[in-house]
Amino acid sequence: MELKTFPQGIHPSDSKELTKELPVNNMPVPKKVIIPLSQHIGASATCIVQVGDFVKTGQKIGDAAGFISANIHSSITGKVIKIDECNTPGGRRSKCVVIEGDGKDDWIEYKKQENLDLLSAKDIKNIIHEMGIVGMGGATFPTSVKLSPPEDKVIDSLIINSAECEPYLTCDYRLMIERTMDTIKGIKIMMKVLDIDRAFIGIESNKMGAYNTYRKMLDGDKSIKPVLLQTKYPQGAEKSLIKAILNREVPSCGLPMDVGVVVHNTGTVLAVYEAVVKGKPLIERVVTVTGYGIRQPQNLLVRLGVSFEEVINQCGGFIDKPGKVINGGPMMGIAQWDITVPVIKGTSGILVIPAEAVIEYYENPCIRCAKCVDVCPQFLIPSELAKYSKKYNWDACDDYGVFDCVECGSCSFVCPSKINIVQYIKMAKNEINMRKRR
Repeated sequence: MELKTFPQGIHPSDSKELTKELPVNNMPVPKKVIIPLSQHIGASATCIVQVGDFVKTGQKIGDAAGFISANIHSSITGKVIKIDECNTPGGRRSKCVVIEGDGKDDWIEYKKQENLDLLSAKDIKNIIHEMGIVGMGGATFPTSVKLSPPEDKVIDSLIINSAECEPYLTCDYRLMIERTMDTIKGIKIMMKVLDIDRAFIGIESNKMGAYNTYRKMLDGDKSIKPVLLQTKYPQGAEKSLIKAILNREVPSCGLPMDVGVVVHNTGTVLAVYEAVVKGKPLIERVVTVTGYGIRQPQNLLVRLGVSFEEVINQCGGFIDKPGKVINGGPMMGIAQWDITVPVIKGTSGILVIPAEAVIEYYENPCIRCAKCVDVCPQFLIPSELAKYSKKYNWDACDDYGVFDCVECGSCSFVCPSKINIVQYIKMAKNEINMRKRR
């Protein structure tokens, strides 16, 4: 069978053996949560509770502040004991609502919608917005916005990103195996909103269990097609996925909708199903807790706002002194200096790397080997972007297409000089954006 893929890319060890065959376990309801009001791309939600207020599980505590924003809900039942700036896994401080639980876990009742024929596309988008659903693959873009393309954009295809190409992570794989039909229902809900009649599920070849399960469940359904992809990184990047499945190229600085496509993650379609059909806001998610530095790697269903430290202790704690604790995977994740930070909507994994596996490198001069150019999925010249960023030449970075970089880390991975290319690119993007806002 021919496996679809995109040009260039890399082949790191997937390291999924630690958790791939482990079913999702429910973590006990935490006694206290710290819930940031910014867990998404866009404006931070506006706090609508006060210290001393009693809230129920699923109750809205943060109101979306604008079109590109998302509602925030309480993940436990209890009392608001503090509203203050706190550290978050993304490396920034955010206003957070601290809730102390009463142990009862009483849920707010939202309307369930079993009969989708009674709902219009607008009704469904309103529910998705109200329930605070965002992209669960890490980007955390508000889902209702992504399902609302401008009128001049003709969408003909929905792609479900089930590649899960980031090493170590298996949370999406377990959802594909354990919640197959629910994810299919979520896909159909999205298709109804977009008014299209075809969708594709992109699955890498190291997840044959999921691919075969979808083929069996979708036998006779011509509208949704599972597509087997070559196991290669970053297969799950939106532009790479569109190229692999539809052979369409998103233009420079463009979006998938520019080529008639909308892309959503596996976890997102499940969250949409639960929001619309079950009346459940986004207050919990599956997190892969893994790495050779943790005693009992697991896939856990975790309430948002619980601390990394508590999740790690649920998995038996560290084997020894950790070298790194990463929010996400090793390629695009963010190393943490504070493990009391909370699990948020975009936390797909908590990766613990033992100290002996963390090697400190000193950056050496670029030898102009062009390995970074050979692997870049966006056909950029990463070495030049890093060079100009070091010199604070932001105009040159912009000219060389810095905003087309998807920050996959492939360039840094292959660089023999150990140059932190992605970090220089991120710095350039931040500086250029700051200049544009002035």
